[in-house]
Amino acid sequence: MSAALAHRPRKRFGQHFLRDSNVLERIVAAIRPMPGDRLVEIGPGLGALTRPLLEVAGALDAVELDRDLLEPLRDHCAGVGTLRIHHADALKFDFAALRGTGSRLRVAGNLPYNISTPLLFHLLDQASHLRDLHFMLQQDVVERMAAGPGEEAYGRLSVMLQYRCRVEMLFTVGPESFRPPPKVRSAVVRLVPRETSSVAVRDERLFAEVVRRAFAQRRKTLRNALRGWLDITRIEAAGVDPGARPETLDLAAFAALSELAS
Repeated sequence: MSAALAHRPRKRFGQHFLRDSNVLERIVAAIRPMPGDRLVEIGPGLGALTRPLLEVAGALDAVELDRDLLEPLRDHCAGVGTLRIHHADALKFDFAALRGTGSRLRVAGNLPYNISTPLLFHLLDQASHLRDLHFMLQQDVVERMAAGPGEEAYGRLSVMLQYRCRVEMLFTVGPESFRPPPKVRSAVVRLVPRETSSVAVRDERLFAEVVRRAFAQRRKTLRNALRGWLDITRIEAAGVDPGARPETLDLAAFAALSELAS
């Protein structure tokens, strides 16, 4: 039995290995790798996506936390391009340092469901070093990422991602495409960091804090959610109804509120 087949997916790492060749082909087609691209794969696992990306791009950096996967990954990709493996936690990995003075990184991966949201925020902090991102994630997370104002899934993740990136849900993937099958459906999403944001924000820290507070208790109106931080007068001065709920506000409204926050 090969090392790849012998490896048992580990629950603590949230491992679900993609095995559907049709899905893999669709992901590669969505990424459209080109020779010379600075490709980075997060959580390459046994290399199902790594190898076809390497075959086209010629080189790839892989960030993998599970030490037991490093050798099977090297074996699976042997003789195909230049594979640089970083045994590291993606949540702590310095993608900016990896880029250095080179071209911006193209990041891809089948992200573990248990770390997907914090990892997205970690990547947002380094968005200026990223050209695009293509991820397989839990479908409900992707729906939250892509949701617009007034939609049930719209929330903090939607606002913060869409402030920094264009978000496009590409297609969904059933549990049967993985080993072991997860209990939920998955989806592939494309994120393209914006050269300039669609709204003007003077202080990104304040913007992020307004969004966080607004959605901390999403059933509350803004006058209650932002109580002690933004009073009714300043909410109205931002052109926002104090009786509105946060899920009805667009990016421009949150930007206006952050300009008056203190």
